[in-house]
Amino acid sequence: MTQVSMTVNGKAASGEVEGRTLLSSFLRETLELTGTHVGCDTSQCGACVVHVNGKAVKSCSMLAVEANGAEVATIEGQAAEDGTLNTIQQAFQDHHGLQCGFCTPGMVMSTVALLKDNPKPTEADIRAYLEGNICRCTGYHNIVRAIMAASGQDVAVAAE
Repeated sequence: MTQVSMTVNGKAASGEVEGRTLLSSFLRETLELTGTHVGCDTSQCGACVVHVNGKAVKSCSMLAVEANGAEVATIEGQAAEDGTLNTIQQAFQDHHGLQCGFCTPGMVMSTVALLKDNPKPTEADIRAYLEGNICRCTGYHNIVRAIMAASGQDVAVAAE
C-alpha cells in the first residue's frame, strides 16, 4: 500500500492505495466523491473527467499515485458552498443539456476546461472538444446550446 495526499476541491485529502488504484476509484471509494462517474473503464466515455493541476483528465486512466501532491477538482467542487450552481451547471439546467445525468459531471468538467482555454468557442469547437465525452440520451444538441449560453453567446445551434 502507498500513502497518497492531494488537494481535492480545495481541501487536503489522503489515503492508502494499492499501486494499481485508479484516481476515479480513489475519489469514489476512498473520498466518497461519487459525482465522478465511471462508465467504461477504458477512457472512452468521459464520464470520469476531473481536473488535475488545471488540466482535464479521464480519471479512469490515471493512477491515484500519479496524482500524489496534485490539485484535483471534481464536479463536487464546482457549485458554490451554498449549493448555487456555477454558470456552466446552470446553463446545462436551463438549456436541458442533460437527461439521465450520467454523463453530465464529465461534460461539465470538460466544459470548464474548454471555456478556460477558449472562452468563446464556436459550435464546431464545442463539438470537436466533446468528442471524448459520450452521451447516450441527448444527441448533444442541448449540451452544445448550454455551452454556448455558458460562454455568453447566442444559443442558436444548427440541427445535427
